[in-house]
Amino acid sequence: MTGPQDPAAAGGDRLRAGRADREQVIEALKNAFVHGRLTKDELDARAGQALAAWTYADLAALTADIPPAPAPAPAAPGRPAAPARRRPLARAAAGSGGCLVIAFAAMQVHRLADPGNIPGTLPGSLALPSFLVALTAVLAALFIVIYGVGTAVEQRHSRRQLPARRRAWSDLGQIGTGTSATEHTGAGA
Repeated sequence: MTGPQDPAAAGGDRLRAGRADREQVIEALKNAFVHGRLTKDELDARAGQALAAWTYADLAALTADIPPAPAPAPAAPGRPAAPARRRPLARAAAGSGGCLVIAFAAMQVHRLADPGNIPGTLPGSLALPSFLVALTAVLAALFIVIYGVGTAVEQRHSRRQLPARRRAWSDLGQIGTGTSATEHTGAGA
């Protein structure tokens, strides 16, 4: 990278701050409030000042006395991290498949316990309960599939509406320094 990382280091403190920059500072203030580093009154006052701020220096002054948030605890070494998305259709297929296996077994019991069958195979009193178990298992399988499809559609819909990536404070120093985005990513060479 060719530009400095801090806006104030290259005279960036005089650069005008944008709406996204103000929102980022307000998010930092909210996080400080949640972690007990600010009172409600301080949050309200600083959020108002952030909305009225004109330059990066004005915004930086609002968070200068707030210590950084503690780093999140590392994951337990024995357990892998949870997957980001749970693949609801695969889970629904597995759950409904299990229900259909139960339904098939219950229908086999019903077939052997049917009063019109050869006497002595299974008591006839098992015919109705086994039929009800099979019916319940089929309905549960249907419900699981419908729920899985609904969850998959909801996840796909929410992925389309992801918010735009916010810039980090380190990226803000590169605004107005004369460097282009391709120089920072290395794609321009």
